[in-house]
Amino acid sequence: MKQAYVFFHLNLAFSSIPEEARPTVINQCYWPLLRLIEHSRIPIGIEITGWTLQQVAHLDPLWVNTLKKLLANQTCELIGSGWSQLIGPLVPYHVNEWNQKLALQTYRELLDYTPSIVLVNEMAFSSSLVELYQNAGYSGLIMDRDNISLALKAGKTELPTYALGVNENRLPVLWSDSVLFQRLQRAVHGDIPLNQYFDYVQQKMLSEMMPLAIYANDAEIFDYRPGRFDTEGKTHPEGEWQRLQRIISYLQQQIGLTFISPSAALASCTVLSNTAARLTSLKHPTPVKKQAKYNINRWAAAGRDNVWLNSLCHNYYKQLEGIKDPKAWQQLCELWASDLRTHITPGRWLECQKTISEFAPPPVKSIGSTQQIITENTHLQMSHDPENIYWHLETANIKLSLNLRRGMNIDSLAFRSWQFKPLLVTLHQGYFDTIELAADFYTGGMIIELPTQRRRLTDLEWVQPELSENHEYYLITAKIQMAELRLIKTIKLSKSEEKVTIHYNLEQKTRLESSIRLGIMTLNMAELVQPTAIEVWQGGLSSELFLLDEDCDHTKAVSSLVSSSTSFGASKGNIVLGDQANAVEFNWDPAQCAAVPLLINLHHQQKQLTRLFFSLSELDDTFKAGGHVPDFELTVSPGKLSRAIPQAQSALIKTAST
Repeated sequence: MKQAYVFFHLNLAFSSIPEEARPTVINQCYWPLLRLIEHSRIPIGIEITGWTLQQVAHLDPLWVNTLKKLLANQTCELIGSGWSQLIGPLVPYHVNEWNQKLALQTYRELLDYTPSIVLVNEMAFSSSLVELYQNAGYSGLIMDRDNISLALKAGKTELPTYALGVNENRLPVLWSDSVLFQRLQRAVHGDIPLNQYFDYVQQKMLSEMMPLAIYANDAEIFDYRPGRFDTEGKTHPEGEWQRLQRIISYLQQQIGLTFISPSAALASCTVLSNTAARLTSLKHPTPVKKQAKYNINRWAAAGRDNVWLNSLCHNYYKQLEGIKDPKAWQQLCELWASDLRTHITPGRWLECQKTISEFAPPPVKSIGSTQQIITENTHLQMSHDPENIYWHLETANIKLSLNLRRGMNIDSLAFRSWQFKPLLVTLHQGYFDTIELAADFYTGGMIIELPTQRRRLTDLEWVQPELSENHEYYLITAKIQMAELRLIKTIKLSKSEEKVTIHYNLEQKTRLESSIRLGIMTLNMAELVQPTAIEVWQGGLSSELFLLDEDCDHTKAVSSLVSSSTSFGASKGNIVLGDQANAVEFNWDPAQCAAVPLLINLHHQQKQLTRLFFSLSELDDTFKAGGHVPDFELTVSPGKLSRAIPQAQSALIKTAST
């Protein structure tokens, strides 16, 4: 008989559930789940955050005691989550580490149970999380397969049974399926006929070798409507938990499914296959569950004010360095929860703002606080072309050319360590012999897109910069009018080091309904030796390396409502890009501005377009106008990849070592 498994995700911090509705959710969703386990005798998985378990223990201790008995009798299975449901690739490793430690302690204290497998929070995955879960003691993980299939360029039935970490460590992975659980949701809600659903499951039974993931999603959507959307329908008159019980019984008795626990399903998968692969790619560095509109940028740069909220969380994290107080780490994990970053209710958002503002970073000191006009005795050499379009500035370590007709964008930047090869440039129109790339690809610019107004604002204006200096830097400052918005851009050349810093101060500090991308860097790939790669930290203890060998465009809109498709996690505020000998290092302080890096990497004939963008705002269904536009400061310097670049990084699955 065909095997299948079911698990439910329980989260009282669900973005659209007001605090006063939590007892209702327990009564209408959590108790029916336990009754379903008792009546069906199916070893259902329950994935619950430590915070939710603690809240339920306070509101309804009988529910927790009942779950404890079911676990002791092996009637159901507990699946690990974390203290809160946070987005692993976006937060520093030690926050992820504490998130798991706090949850496991809570499971042991309240349930006398230690889960063996863990669900990737929001199915937002990065390869370095494998090591995190191993260190926490888990022997397997659950991840949604649909976007991993895209990352690996493999069919969903061809996916590996082991997820490789960045250091060749590995964990067995149990695959869930977004479409399968969405089809069951629709059948239970009465949105599709039951016969249609049963036909779909039977098709899957014929095509799938592994156990079917019949359901792997929220419990709070049956016989309760969280109220995220105006279009949410009424609950089914039959009673949705009763209807779910009827559907499962039919799947068992008429369709022929045998339901096993998630752990048993994982063990079955490893018996059937023993293959492994790294589950990410340049095009999908941080895959998540469901359709492309649910990409990682909803938590990184959309919502009510996610860049600001993430920045303050980073600042709080800095303050906790060296502190081992569990209560403080609990609070930080709660403030980093994904639910605060999507359809959060107004009341809970106000409460969050009040709490997080206590950990706001100190205001940035004025750039010009100690500056003075450059004198003739300076060591900065400066020249310009006859039409005064370009300024050429040179120190002992830096050569920089700026375009004064295009907002002081960088025409070329080179450092002594690169033998003054310009690795950051503007690629001028005509560089690519195709009309599809017939544009100027500038470096150092800013783009604001307001789709509802059908407007695009850039900093590509004529400027008359001011030169000044302080004891550390030469400063070139321009005030750039972008329609009704004004940008103050300052480029700082270090007097003693090989580094250039660009500071962006948009005087309009209230976020408009827009995407905001700045610090746009265009690489001169012709000066690099293949293979080339990008290195970034994405929530793990180790960095992740991605070969620049495939085309990708993270900035590409998914639809008219969703402005981008993915991004890097960049949990340390650091990215390195280059070849094995020469690389460009980009650094920023996420505690001041948790900007989100996006990449374009395109090949045409023998040429390559590689551009890095930093976003302060992205649009999707969670976005609400308002909030903050923080200053952003990006430092560019020579760097070095810490890992050896492989000659090839195939997405093909390879046999795992035994």
